[in-house]
Amino acid sequence: MPSAIPLATYRLQLTADFDFDKAAAVVPYLKALGITHLYASPVMKARKGSTHGYDTVDHSQFNPELGGEAGFARLSDALAQHDLGLIIDFVPNHVGVHFADNPWWLDVLEWGQTSPHAAAFDIDWDLLPHRARGGVLLPILGSSYGEALERGDIALRYDPEEGSFSAWYFEHRLPIAPERYGELLRMIVKEADAAETEAGKRLLSLAARYTGLRRPNRKEAPGFKTELKEIAGAADIIAHGLAAYRSGKDRPAQTLALHHLLERQNYKLGHWRLASSDINYRRFFDVNGLAGLRVEDASTFAATHRLVKQLVADDKLQGIRLDHIDGLRDPAQYCQRLRRLVRDAQGNTKPFYTVIEKILCEHERLPHFAGVQGTTGYEWMNAITQVLVDAKGLEALDETWRQISNRPPRLAPYVKDAKRRVLETLLTSEFTVLARLLARIANGHYSTRDFSADSLRQALELYVLHFPVYRTYLTHSGPTALDRKLIDDTIARARAEWFAADEGIFDFLRDALTMDLLKPGRPPHSAPRVRRFALKVQQFTGPMMAKSLEDTAFYQFHRLLALNEVGGDPASKGLSISTFHEAMRARAREWPQGMTATATHDTKRGEDARARIAALSEIPGEWTSAVSRWKVLNAPHLALHGNLRAPSATFEYMLYQTLLGAWPLEERDASFVERIQAYALKAAREGKEETSWLNPHETYESGVKSFIEKILDPTLSGEFLEAMQTLARRVALLGALNSLSQLTLKATLPGVPDFYQGTEYWDLSLVDPDNRRPVDFALRQAALGSLETLDWSGLIKSWLDGQLKLAWTRHLLKLRNELADVFAQGDYQPLDVRGAHADHVIAFARRRGRAAAVVVVARQFAPFTQAGREWPTLEGFDATVDISGYTAPGLAGNELPLAQAFRDFPAAVIETRAASAIRPPRQRVRA
Repeated sequence: MPSAIPLATYRLQLTADFDFDKAAAVVPYLKALGITHLYASPVMKARKGSTHGYDTVDHSQFNPELGGEAGFARLSDALAQHDLGLIIDFVPNHVGVHFADNPWWLDVLEWGQTSPHAAAFDIDWDLLPHRARGGVLLPILGSSYGEALERGDIALRYDPEEGSFSAWYFEHRLPIAPERYGELLRMIVKEADAAETEAGKRLLSLAARYTGLRRPNRKEAPGFKTELKEIAGAADIIAHGLAAYRSGKDRPAQTLALHHLLERQNYKLGHWRLASSDINYRRFFDVNGLAGLRVEDASTFAATHRLVKQLVADDKLQGIRLDHIDGLRDPAQYCQRLRRLVRDAQGNTKPFYTVIEKILCEHERLPHFAGVQGTTGYEWMNAITQVLVDAKGLEALDETWRQISNRPPRLAPYVKDAKRRVLETLLTSEFTVLARLLARIANGHYSTRDFSADSLRQALELYVLHFPVYRTYLTHSGPTALDRKLIDDTIARARAEWFAADEGIFDFLRDALTMDLLKPGRPPHSAPRVRRFALKVQQFTGPMMAKSLEDTAFYQFHRLLALNEVGGDPASKGLSISTFHEAMRARAREWPQGMTATATHDTKRGEDARARIAALSEIPGEWTSAVSRWKVLNAPHLALHGNLRAPSATFEYMLYQTLLGAWPLEERDASFVERIQAYALKAAREGKEETSWLNPHETYESGVKSFIEKILDPTLSGEFLEAMQTLARRVALLGALNSLSQLTLKATLPGVPDFYQGTEYWDLSLVDPDNRRPVDFALRQAALGSLETLDWSGLIKSWLDGQLKLAWTRHLLKLRNELADVFAQGDYQPLDVRGAHADHVIAFARRRGRAAAVVVVARQFAPFTQAGREWPTLEGFDATVDISGYTAPGLAGNELPLAQAFRDFPAAVIETRAASAIRPPRQRVRA
């Protein structure tokens, strides 16, 4: 049986090309590596061709493209055979919509608010402008609605297998409401001139049988459809009669007929650009094809978690990773329900490993949720990076960035500007819903009705602009003290920028956000609206921050890209060793079982590319000089069109860091140029400065593409490439040493180390989709088999091939398995380091009872490697670690010289015994 809490997890990205059977084939390799739990990307049925699985369309079945139920059973058997557990990535927040593959969504389109699945989606039915009946906007058209109609892109079709009618826009199915079938059949029979035929008479009779409003209704419709498809000859008549709705520029009557039919549906078709301003269903961020689920609805929760519950009951699932927890209306309620579901399925005999995808801003603390062991580890990834960078070098890089950007090296102005841009473009419709709801609340009582809708919108906008984290966690009972303070502080900052008359508008906004409007003795306001507003704002601020910070500001602020990571602070001043130790001691107390990641499917670059770029903080002078020279060498390749410069100066600076991070260790192949160009296009559009996804600037984008092609062409840029290769070789060595330190910390700090697929070799990937390229597991498995007898000096000489990292990974995981209690449950004790190079060493002990391990990791290697020119000479480290209270064979006294600890390379984990046992604190038992 695998342990309930993992010792090490390994993330696999499942796709049609890497399915359950391919995953099962690598299970023996993962076992040999020392992994205890396979951590899989989403396994439920997703949109056909999905490369990530987050566009789930049916939570009740396994993805057939991955092998379906049979394929999952084979994977489950392989895991059980090798004693590995399974953790799945689960998506409770949203589902894939549009197209023709989500049965719930199609039912909602067909039946509107009367659909039993309408409660599953967060739709504001009454918000469509200039429309008598409620409906949902479908922003799926590639042109204006009028153009699509007149071109004949929207076609009415009949499905003789179902007896149903649907409009189709290419691959998008748009079911016709059955209440319109009667008028449809009458028009069709007339167009086909079939009123006197036997089939025509039966069709007209069927249409006449259901008269009155909303008929056939949901109860009658199945019988109607069954009878329709059983009428002999009906399909031929319908095929001819549909010409009455065949639109075209030269067919005005038919175009109008189709338009009138579509206007009477439970949806409204529109150009995809309308989504930013008019969409009336909650999305995942700004992705129109992913609609938010209301898992706060008990029936929706039960239906979407039925398969999860069965897997837990069958002991085929040992853990779950909850995607985008901040999208949920009430994460606390959701986690309570999930824990109850797990206990119902497996009993209360063992823990069920649950981690959440939660992005914490600097100095933000994770709230406690029922049954949750921690996050997926972004905050610890950033802590590791920040303790490895050179803080003194960051000061120099501040000045470099100031000169290149002509802006101070402060992140806050970038984020605020990005929020304004996102409010004006990507998330306008969601913000409009909130502003209208706030205005309705104000208008509900005479004491607040004079707050104009425009003033309320502006006040709410200022609140959102100044909100410093992803979200609060109010429940129906109100805010916690922490959330109340957060709201109060944000209101104060917003009020400071309000130059109109206040007259209590910010007090009203604060009371709406905290739900204090509903307190006894206050003027009565609509309780459902106030609660809906307060809880819905929480669902908005998360996507708002993500799109502004991660997906905009991170692509504008390029002072040191190693710090531009999910949950990180690009303007960080670095982390001192003492501050790092305090953070880890707190983690050992509070979140010892959360994940520690150094790469995920969402990170902005591979872990070793990040480690390389971090090394630039150790050689800031050389780096700045190199960039100055490269800019001169590559100036002829810039694309200049009037005032347009492609790439911009700041983007060019970002490109040079990206090239150093991703520079191949061996020869560059043709794909490298294409990968950099694809990354640059995404980065430029995400940055939303010269171009964007909504409004691509073709001239700028082609200029950037051409610039990359030319500077990487040896016939055009030989001198630049030689200089880049020289510096890249040095930065690669510094990065590799950084990476080994990073790996050692990940494997030994409090928490569960998570390994993203393929990263046991050097990981120089870029942002997705580059980091989802196929992994050569056969190569890794063969290499692992050849490492039975370790020759560290030989591996160091050939470090470029990645086998050194693979061997060190297996060594660390072997120790984790042998000292499972120490690393899984042990406390964290910082160890003092003395000597001239003490600031280059992170040392600590992990201890449980008398069993212990001493961990010593070096950092900032430039002084010991001639700035990356040679492997560090370990004798050069002038420092000793105080190991008082710990003993081990070969260790004498209370001091451990680094030259002795670092026998092979500058990281060491030494199994020791503590002189006396530390008794674990007595747990208070509650009745």
